[in-house]
Amino acid sequence: MLRKAIFPVGGLGTRFLPATKALPKEMLPVVDKPLIQYAVEEAAAVGIEEFIFVTGRNKTAIEDHFDHSTELESVLQAKGKMEALDLVRAMVKNPGAVSYVRQQAAAGLGHAVWCARKLAGGEPVAILLADDLILGQPALAEMVAHWPGGNMVAVMEVEAEATGSYGIVTPGEDDGKLVEVKGLVEKPDPKQAPSRLGVVGRYIIEPGVFDQLDKQETGAGGEIQLTDALATRIGAAPFHGLRFSGERFDCGSKLGFLKANIAFGLARADLAEPLRDWLTQLR
Repeated sequence: MLRKAIFPVGGLGTRFLPATKALPKEMLPVVDKPLIQYAVEEAAAVGIEEFIFVTGRNKTAIEDHFDHSTELESVLQAKGKMEALDLVRAMVKNPGAVSYVRQQAAAGLGHAVWCARKLAGGEPVAILLADDLILGQPALAEMVAHWPGGNMVAVMEVEAEATGSYGIVTPGEDDGKLVEVKGLVEKPDPKQAPSRLGVVGRYIIEPGVFDQLDKQETGAGGEIQLTDALATRIGAAPFHGLRFSGERFDCGSKLGFLKANIAFGLARADLAEPLRDWLTQLR
């Protein structure tokens, strides 16, 4: 069973300065909900029971967001705003279900995941990157439904010139949905990329990956790469990519973040019509 999920949220979010000088980038809202809440809800929907946040400095807003706010709840209750009160209380998990571990240095995604090794407790874990926001069928739900054990990554076709921004899969057997991973390389030059299948920020990893991360070997960019650790497990554990059916938005970029707000707004019954009318007027 998959009971635990890791959320690496220690990044500085420099591409969104000055907004992220005091506010964690994971707290940037898409419509009316912060990015990290979308990721947590996606994990909770597949039965995740333990939520592990790998944080850094100036990330206390994330902790506050998933905790009680006594003053706010009291005011909402006194004013009879019960719908808003329910929304606020729904974010709070059961005692002991949420934990935080500090990543002292920005040494790569693999390093962030390794920081949570003790909390993983020798179990398979899901990893969700809040920057990758998916509209439609939640990617993790699709992954769990097709997971044969071992390691799994969410994948999508990327432009040939964009391979240098992704982990790229060498595909094996492929049924159009589930693809065997025969190799995995981080940020290859387009001329050397083994395919155009890029890894998106959803992973399921087995405990052997943590053993590899223990070696603290660096890769692309001089960082400890999760993809490198996953690649060493090929042959030792099943490894598959899952082509998810939703639409992914790269909310680590300003353009992707703006597109996500518009797309998620258009998906809302209370916003779609006036937003669409306004967009039409812009043409």
